[in-house]
Amino acid sequence: MDIYEQIVELRHQGRRGAVATIVNVRGSIPSFRTAKMLVRDDGSTVGTIGGGCVEAEVWQAAREVMEAEKPRTLTFDLNQDPKYDTGLVCGGTLEVFVEPVLPPALLYVFGAGHVAHSLCEAAANAGFDVIVTDDRSSYATKERFPAAREVHALDFEEATKKLDPNESAFIVIVTRGHRDDMRILRWAVQTRARYVGMIGSKRKVIEIFKTLKNEGIPEQLFDRVHAPVGLDIGAITPEEIAVAITAELIAVRRHASAALPHLSCFKGARQSSGADSTAAALQKDEPSI
Repeated sequence: MDIYEQIVELRHQGRRGAVATIVNVRGSIPSFRTAKMLVRDDGSTVGTIGGGCVEAEVWQAAREVMEAEKPRTLTFDLNQDPKYDTGLVCGGTLEVFVEPVLPPALLYVFGAGHVAHSLCEAAANAGFDVIVTDDRSSYATKERFPAAREVHALDFEEATKKLDPNESAFIVIVTRGHRDDMRILRWAVQTRARYVGMIGSKRKVIEIFKTLKNEGIPEQLFDRVHAPVGLDIGAITPEEIAVAITAELIAVRRHASAALPHLSCFKGARQSSGADSTAAALQKDEPSI
């Protein structure tokens, strides 16, 4: 079984994994230089780096790497540590580089107006595979969105029935109307998507949250929601707003640990869902990015 073909297949399926490669050897080891092993997200493997305790530790590290989405280098001294003395080891040291195998970062953009147009270009340049959907056939065209992987001219309700975002997907809602935004958000929070963002003012966000909550949608489903969407960089034009949104997408994708100026007030809206606190939040309403 070819390990490279399996890596391609894994990404095509939208799944995660990690590849372990022997990158440095000193002395004698029970394998060959540059040996590789693929560890899939279900724990199954392809290839080997020699078996025994070393491979078991690398397998565990690979599981951690695919979750953290950051590579690691492991060093094993087969001469000094008795746990590696399995009868297979002749002595030596080796280094194993473990790198994540991640599915393409799919970005579903709902809306095909000015912000969506700029967002598609900015996000595609940042490595996202963009899928654009709008209910206006004159706007949702490949000519208007040449950087998009797919462009769909469909009624939003029809589109959401056909789409099934996976755990690595991102959703950004930038339609032309409050009603469509709420319809799509109602669907989006119930998908497996990693990130959901919606454009709009804080007043609009709170009103939509209250409406969906009253419909019986569990509050915890809104934990992934970023609304207003993007980072607070003072963006005004569609091009600037697209940069603010793309920056937030990158921060989530790369697990940014630094404190960032997120515009989102959704968690604040959840925590202040009482009448008095909601009124206070509305008084502090700010314009959308």
